[in-house]
Amino acid sequence: MRVEVNGRTAEEEPRPGQCLRTYLRERGWFGVKKGCDQGDCGACTVHVDGEPVHSCLYPAFRADGRTVTTVEGLASPEGELHPVQQKFLDAQGFQCGFCTAGFLMTTAALDDDKLADLPRAFKGNLCRCTGYRAIEDAVRGVCHVEAPSPGESVGRNLPAPAGPQVVTGTARYTFDIDVPGLLHMKLLRSPHAHARITAIDTTAALRVPGVHAVFTHHDAPERHFSTARHEHPEEDPDDTRVLDDTVRYVGQRVAAVVADSEAAAEEGCQRIEVTYDVLPSVLDPEEAMRPGAPVVHDKDAKTARISRPHNNVVGEAHGEIGDVERGFAMADVVYEDTYRTQRVQHASLETHGAVAWFDEDDRLNVRTSSQTPFLTRRALCALYDLPLEQVRVVAGRVGGGFGGKQEMLVEDIVALAVLKLRRPVKLEYTRAEQFYGATTRHPFTIHVKAGARRDGTLTAVQLRVVSNTGAYGNHGPAVMFHSVGESMAVYRAPHKKVDAFSVYTHTVPAGAFRGYGLGQVMFAVESAFDELARRLGLDPLEFKARNIIGPGEPMVTPGGHEEDLHIASYGLDQCLAIVRSAQQEPAAEPVPDGWLVGEGAALGMIATGPPGGHIADAKATLLPDGNFDLAVGTAEFGNGTTTVHRQIAAGELATTVDRITIRQSDTDVVRHDTGAFASTGTVVAGKATLRASRALADMLLDFAAAHLRVPRADCRLAEEAVLHPGGRLPLKELHETAKAVGVTFAADGHFGGTPRSVAFNAQWFRIAVDPGTGEIRILRSVHAADAGKVMNPMQCRGQVEGGVAQALGATLFENVRVDAHGAVETAAFRRYRLPQYADIPRTEVHFMETADAIGPLGAKSMSESPFNPVAPAFANALRDATGVRFTQVPLTRDRVWLGLRDHSVSSSS
Repeated sequence: MRVEVNGRTAEEEPRPGQCLRTYLRERGWFGVKKGCDQGDCGACTVHVDGEPVHSCLYPAFRADGRTVTTVEGLASPEGELHPVQQKFLDAQGFQCGFCTAGFLMTTAALDDDKLADLPRAFKGNLCRCTGYRAIEDAVRGVCHVEAPSPGESVGRNLPAPAGPQVVTGTARYTFDIDVPGLLHMKLLRSPHAHARITAIDTTAALRVPGVHAVFTHHDAPERHFSTARHEHPEEDPDDTRVLDDTVRYVGQRVAAVVADSEAAAEEGCQRIEVTYDVLPSVLDPEEAMRPGAPVVHDKDAKTARISRPHNNVVGEAHGEIGDVERGFAMADVVYEDTYRTQRVQHASLETHGAVAWFDEDDRLNVRTSSQTPFLTRRALCALYDLPLEQVRVVAGRVGGGFGGKQEMLVEDIVALAVLKLRRPVKLEYTRAEQFYGATTRHPFTIHVKAGARRDGTLTAVQLRVVSNTGAYGNHGPAVMFHSVGESMAVYRAPHKKVDAFSVYTHTVPAGAFRGYGLGQVMFAVESAFDELARRLGLDPLEFKARNIIGPGEPMVTPGGHEEDLHIASYGLDQCLAIVRSAQQEPAAEPVPDGWLVGEGAALGMIATGPPGGHIADAKATLLPDGNFDLAVGTAEFGNGTTTVHRQIAAGELATTVDRITIRQSDTDVVRHDTGAFASTGTVVAGKATLRASRALADMLLDFAAAHLRVPRADCRLAEEAVLHPGGRLPLKELHETAKAVGVTFAADGHFGGTPRSVAFNAQWFRIAVDPGTGEIRILRSVHAADAGKVMNPMQCRGQVEGGVAQALGATLFENVRVDAHGAVETAAFRRYRLPQYADIPRTEVHFMETADAIGPLGAKSMSESPFNPVAPAFANALRDATGVRFTQVPLTRDRVWLGLRDHSVSSSS
């Protein structure tokens, strides 16, 4: 075989059945990404003789005699970017960037006719992060990026540091490295929802050529742990083993095969003979709590930290403020109903995976796609009795997370293999494994009852919440507690009551997901209040505005007030004013004859960080060349924290962002970082960066003043120098002078994550519904966000748009379906519909004018919160259009049509 790849000739024969994607990656063209395995996402798009193809479907042997171009080959040999690459840089047309190479290759092949129809042109490319507007702007040549200037960084549209690497395919994600002697791991998974392994024979598997080892529960540590990663491990139940002799869901790992190739490892898995004693299972959480139901975890409640193991209740919350029965008696109208939300997959395009090895110092190195490298290191050390200094965990650039990578799902089993074999080992999930072997969003059932007087004053709110945490309790109690927090606290009511349960079932485990339970309960609360207002004859938005808390008011839930949580800036009134303004503007969108039109809004509040503390450390250092090094622990997965941290540091050090090198997501870099979750990347890690940068600035000025023998007040930092009454002292010279006397210019910054503030959001839709088919069109989407001081408007807008887009997917069609035996039925993108370019409207994003008293330089979080009000706003618009209250998502076309049909039948009878 002879194929020219980016101007270089490859003559190696492909393996039988090998696709072009793996052929290219094995030769170092890591810009070709693996996202779906089935030609659904487009991340692997390359050009073959100038034509774009999905290389995961293209047999490698067909490239014989052809010319192949990957994203690395788009630029000229002299390094000049292709026009499309430059456009994506100028528009910041990416977030995590894992899909970007595919979009670039597709766009580079579009002619004028195809450019005029982007929904059709991009039907084979998926993005989970951006919401597609930034990608469209890139294609159209819109420039958003501003040029850096000294000391003027915060609040400007400065570019992501890794942008040039993302658009050239040289950004290194988890598996974009070459590890000599690498072995491959594959997992054998359970076909049963609940069974005990009575025998397991690995003899035939070990005879497969290339197989080095097979690991079963006999090889795994006896101790239990949680896959969830939190600063305080005691927040989660210890109910998981690396490999267990009891399986509790279809897809749970049973054994691990390590071999020279993935093919050999897969063959080894097929040869393992397992004898199961199949046990009764329970799939519904209400049934699971009933007496006599099969017990998922027969463990000691205290030591495992499970609330009621024999009732399958992993965690619960009960509380009442006032007397809800008295409150309902005071009401003129009382409304109650039951709302349901479904399982949703995170669907980050980079799947879970890790590669580990021992280095020359005999340290265990783990490179992983994780939001929590430091917590993962701590968990591995506890699991295998290793000292912290003997383990290094690194997260490369992470291809999307959304909470799904706040887990330890692969690192533990990879570490087991490396510790046993003393060889490098890699485990990379397939797309199917993401669906049945990773985690999902928690499905919720929420019964809400609310009462109000005729003037629109709430008198009482009562919730009964049941969360299905699946077979393991990772994040189960915490998600349940959070779900009934800010969703209740944002409204005043003298009488509130909550009963909430996180329940085990024999289904795929749920875990952390954007919004962390708030979106599920907000769907119920915001829908119920909308319905209550309508039954009172009031405008729903006015009803909500009348009952929301104001600045300085306590945030009260039946669970009690969290002392460190404050309204440190208040923009909710501004958010509602934006929505009101959108409502009052005349509709300009064309609507087909016979279609029904409606409008709806919802609001949300979220804490900027978790309770109990969230630790971040940073270090800022002056380099010999006068530039700066910034080391931070938090991970970059499209959340944009890398950009913001450079902006903060540049502002404090009076320099430009391009003079700051950033190192991150590496346990060797700084002391500790809890992780990039709970909306903390800017407000917690950013505050550590702010403190480190300020401390370094003070150190530089103090030393310069003493060296120059001038008052400190007469010195100030400027780009590449310290300015003083006598002139200009270059930072390079200052570094040399300090080095000569043994002084190093390096400063640490730390923040413990408390006190905390809250962010506010409001979403509004205008939609049109075809009553004859159930089809829905979004005519207009408006989002108001109170993010405090917006550090990077371009980037923050992208976070909002991405959150709205992901939430629309969950609202309209995404659904991880589980069959009657507990098996996931939607284990591929083509059976699990993700939002495509054509599905997502261009949301109008408005930022409020506030400055937070707690967050760094006035900033608040804005990564999770845009997701939460989307589903109820959409459901409220659907109610306004049709007169039907839909209480279950997703609002699929068939569900809407059936709902309208049933309503018509009941109305006419």
